[in-house]
Amino acid sequence: MRICHRLGQILAAVSLGTCLGLPAFAVEEEGELPLDELRTFADVFNQIRVGYVEEIEDSTLLEYAIQGMLMGLDPHSVYLTRDAFKDLQTTTSGEFSGLGLEVGMEDGYVKIIAPIDGSPAEEAGLQTGDVILKLGTIPVKGMSLNKAIDRMRGPKGSEIELTIGRQGESQPFKVTLVRDTIKVASVRERFLEPGYGYIRIAQFQSGTGEDVQKSLAKLVQEESLKGLVLDLRNNPGGVLRASVDVAGMFMEGGTVVYTEGRLANSDTNYEATPGDTTEGVPLIVLINGGSASASEIVAGALQDHSRAIIMGTPSFGKGSVQTVLPISESRAVKLTTALYFTPNGRSIQAEGIEPDVFVERAQVKTLSEAGRVSEADLSGHLGNGNGRERNAKSRSSGLLSTDNQLYEALNLLKGINVLGLRNTAKTQADPLASTAP
Repeated sequence: MRICHRLGQILAAVSLGTCLGLPAFAVEEEGELPLDELRTFADVFNQIRVGYVEEIEDSTLLEYAIQGMLMGLDPHSVYLTRDAFKDLQTTTSGEFSGLGLEVGMEDGYVKIIAPIDGSPAEEAGLQTGDVILKLGTIPVKGMSLNKAIDRMRGPKGSEIELTIGRQGESQPFKVTLVRDTIKVASVRERFLEPGYGYIRIAQFQSGTGEDVQKSLAKLVQEESLKGLVLDLRNNPGGVLRASVDVAGMFMEGGTVVYTEGRLANSDTNYEATPGDTTEGVPLIVLINGGSASASEIVAGALQDHSRAIIMGTPSFGKGSVQTVLPISESRAVKLTTALYFTPNGRSIQAEGIEPDVFVERAQVKTLSEAGRVSEADLSGHLGNGNGRERNAKSRSSGLLSTDNQLYEALNLLKGINVLGLRNTAKTQADPLASTAP
């Protein structure tokens, strides 16, 4: 059969690594090709080619076959067309056009891993774990991830309606988003209170390590640090090297993460550069179900080295390594080739990082004390001699009402300082321990 002959030529070219001049993978043991399955594939290919209601080019059918093979592996192995490959490169650079969603496939649907800070998706209230059921009027079930992403992209200012399924909601709901240019501010910093710093990493881009270094320097220049919160919530990951750089800033050397896979170059150990730039300042890392991949590498490394207290809820659990393998000048395959492991040998895949202190996101409401009078409210009250009187409004009241996890992190950092425990590792071992002899 002519089709079988052509497919045989293609398979032979790929197995020899001569197709498009690319080297073939070295395998430990060369097995026989599954000839019966290849004949079945050739028969199906021919039936579609000859009998489908519309004529489809052979090259298009073969691309569909490649997409199908990758979709059957895991949610992160995909076939990259020219546009998808370009989008992957622009995402790591920090600016692209779209809705601002990090997504993956689960049970045939597009599931939201995390909305990007300041994006139309975040402003619309989309959350980690939401499932996209429809894009406009088109059901997502059975659609490839690349095709779904293509449909979500479009000209700036154009609208798209998403039908969302959310756990806890009895019925799906619709939300209309306006596409925009997504500029991901990788890192931002501020003080929560005097001496207590906060650094938020939204995504790990190629320059994130340098950005965190600048943020730390800016905080230290303003005033001495008593403690630091590193916020990795809803951070979908990104560039591996950036996560190694960030974790290494808080470590005195040692392993940050290592990978294991079938290919010879998949077994790699990533080490931190010796020298904690913060000199042991108490550190709390916030994570949640939207913290994935590179975020989990940082949290796992700092947890295993007893350098930070991990607070929040369990992370996403994406512990797989994707390698982009070009197959032509305009196309590539993003293939899962290895798994991540924390320094102590824990697999991140489908398990994630468990926080040391479990704190769920909640809406906290302060109890009103309206009508209650204090000494400072009494007419003609005596002064205290130091020129200061109590401020009824706590500096942390804003945190309490908007972000209870961050509020708890700040309180824990204060407790560490009250007890005089500068080394976070000692705090984890015994929160009531004293540094006094």
